[in-house]
Amino acid sequence: MKNNIKILAIATLASLTFASCSTEDLEVDPKGLEVESNYYQNEAEAFSGLVSVYDLMRKNSGGFENMITMFNAGSDDHYAGGGNSSDGAGIQSFSNYTINTNTVPDSYFSDYYRGIYRANLLLVKLPNVPMPDATKARFAAEAKVLRAFYYFNLVRMFKNVPLILEPLSASQFYSVTQAAPADVYAQIELDITESIANLPVTVNVSSDGGRLTQGSARAILGKVYLYQGKNSQAAAELAQVNGTPGGTSQYGYSLVANFNDLWNFSNRFNSESVLEVSHSAQGSSWGTWGGNQDEGNTVNQMVGPRSYVRLNPAFAPDLPSGWSFNVFTEDFYTFMQGDPRFNATILDLKALKQAGHADYIGAYQDTGYFLNKFMPKQSDVYSGPGDAVLNFKQNTYAIRLADTYLMEAEALGATGARAQALLDAVRGRVGLGSVPVSLTAIKNERRRELAGEGHRWFDLVRWGDAPTVLASRGFVAGKNEILPIPARELEGTQLVQNPIY
Repeated sequence: MKNNIKILAIATLASLTFASCSTEDLEVDPKGLEVESNYYQNEAEAFSGLVSVYDLMRKNSGGFENMITMFNAGSDDHYAGGGNSSDGAGIQSFSNYTINTNTVPDSYFSDYYRGIYRANLLLVKLPNVPMPDATKARFAAEAKVLRAFYYFNLVRMFKNVPLILEPLSASQFYSVTQAAPADVYAQIELDITESIANLPVTVNVSSDGGRLTQGSARAILGKVYLYQGKNSQAAAELAQVNGTPGGTSQYGYSLVANFNDLWNFSNRFNSESVLEVSHSAQGSSWGTWGGNQDEGNTVNQMVGPRSYVRLNPAFAPDLPSGWSFNVFTEDFYTFMQGDPRFNATILDLKALKQAGHADYIGAYQDTGYFLNKFMPKQSDVYSGPGDAVLNFKQNTYAIRLADTYLMEAEALGATGARAQALLDAVRGRVGLGSVPVSLTAIKNERRRELAGEGHRWFDLVRWGDAPTVLASRGFVAGKNEILPIPARELEGTQLVQNPIY
């Protein structure tokens, strides 16, 4: 949606939001408050406010502190990589489990609260905006589901977070406390369940691609239930999203026939896309990187090899140079051997270099195995104003259908004919035969199918496997299942640090 709408009001609204609960964010220019009081006077202004709520979806893959590369780095499938051991204190310390209140990036906490603030503000203003009731109900539903999604990411990352459901004044931030995780989850469920009926079944992707639908809201809700162990409810919601395994669901979702096509930069809002994050080349620059005007996909730049040289065009891809983050581990390289998704997932530059087809400078923790799903080609490099490395435009999937198939199979207890059919459909799409459904089989399939997309760490924690699988990284059971609250969020507030941190 952001690709089609560039409204100055978004930047205005951004200046009105509190970035976090820390004291420096409480110093608000009174002129900003005056602008806010005069805004939301018509449907166009309400729509620009809605766009500003959607804007925080870019946290998935925009800016250096994005969800994909951060949570890849904490998993067993990737190293942090990058230039050296101090290239990004947050991502490095998360990868080796030395992360603490001073190294965890504040933005993983504050960015989602900016989105929540914008949603809360819109929900307060909407009732008085002169516009059709049906449109107003849709805007409110979208704001609530986005708020729910942002809270879901917060509670998954930090567990003990404030539950704020209205725009707060500066003085109110001093008294905010953390809510019980169960209360946060209850609000997430409420926001989504009361909103589904007011969302469209489908949208016109040429004008509204990226906006929420009933299907995407149900997919979020199913995932929320699964993370709480409410398996029967998760399976019921996800079944509505998935329909007949391998077929087309009531919401128009179906598996893309060719797995490789999922990673084509131009294949936006395809039939497998359930919840997609939009990016575009809009002249982003270092001065706006990671901020409200930054529209580019930073993962594309982060995962590329450093100082890449194409020596043999017949064998080596035509790539721009990158920053060498999220290289795959030797263990994952071995795990993927013989899988049809190998080449779409892993770019084996080690082999290309040894054969004399390409060259690059090995960076920190280099294995030679790069994340190919987000690897840009030279033809994807932006040539307009701004900084080219910040203007890649590949969209990313927050949720896609193969993910919901495997989540439903898990919620079904990894047993029965439907769970088998769901697993078979994911494997059959890439030409693999059936294997007996089991939790182990589903875990292995998720690891292969969703590799590098930022899900693995959350899966390991949800399954209770993280203490064992990540022991060699320094993972401590009872501590590292969640992140520490950033120090900046504790200053001058009633928030308390997570246990053991």
